Amino acid sequence: MPFLLRGARVLESLSSRTGHLLAWFTWAMVLLQSCVVVLRHLFDSGSIALQESVIYLHGAAFMLGLAYALQTDAHVRVDVFYRRMQPLGRAWVNALGALMFLLPVCAFILAGSWQFAMNSWSVYEGSANAGGLPGVFFLKSLIPLAAVTLALAGVAQFIRALLELMEIPAPATRASAKPQLLKQAEAVEA
Repeated sequence: MPFLLRGARVLESLSSRTGHLLAWFTWAMVLLQSCVVVLRHLFDSGSIALQESVIYLHGAAFMLGLAYALQTDAHVRVDVFYRRMQPLGRAWVNALGALMFLLPVCAFILAGSWQFAMNSWSVYEGSANAGGLPGVFFLKSLIPLAAVTLALAGVAQFIRALLELMEIPAPATRASAKPQLLKQAEAVEA
């Protein structure tokens, strides 16, 4: 089982690094939007390319941030029952939710958006606005990429839940001891 734990850590590391990169995208988006406002109101000028770059950054932050939100539990969850559950119950909800809902939705999004993105790439689609950015095909590629990154985060969540479900209960005399399976996995990691 150490390979499962290692795999989950690799996938979570990918999501975490992507999330930290997207934080910088958000700062860039704020700065660019501020420039757009200053140009428009103080200098009576504007730039369509600058406005579209804000849209591109927003799209990237939203679409690629899905996996990071799932990993950090920052997503919207109807937790009327979930928050009252024991860790084992939460593991069941996470495992079944990933298998029955999250991964099929990711597959549906990937299948539905693949041709959409490929059609855009086939003509190197650019902005419909004069003076806009030429890389609309990059923006449309974020949809299938978001499905893949979200699916990878879902696999990591499933692995974590599976490991929690497979744990051997700790002895009654040592209530604070870690379950055996996680101990073994962490020993192999060290």
